[in-house]
Amino acid sequence: MSAPDDTSATCPRLRIRVHFGPEIMLGPGKADLLERIRDTGSIAAAGRSMAMSYKRAWSLVETMNTAFREPLVASARGGARGGGAHLTETGEAVLTHYRKLEEITGEAGAARIGAIRALLADMPQGK
Repeated sequence: MSAPDDTSATCPRLRIRVHFGPEIMLGPGKADLLERIRDTGSIAAAGRSMAMSYKRAWSLVETMNTAFREPLVASARGGARGGGAHLTETGEAVLTHYRKLEEITGEAGAARIGAIRALLADMPQGK
């Protein structure tokens, strides 16, 4: 097993938050939550993996589901058959578009980010 990659702590990161109005926005936290719901099949597990309470995760899902024409996440309560959650077709589309936007923006801004980084004072590296 290889050591964890420490470059994320020292490399510049570009974080995008898209505001569609004063109350409606999509950013890295919501995108990560959608991704983890897709991967785990559970709002609770997705929230836990982000050190987020179930209440907070559910609140973000409700906010997203209300903001879009169609829900991004469909869920079923637990019980004898068990519950779960999954991204809807709209949820998959929103996540795909957001991740592509991150990629395009990162590529387009790489030279400018590098130029800004070159102007930073020397900083000691962490562990």
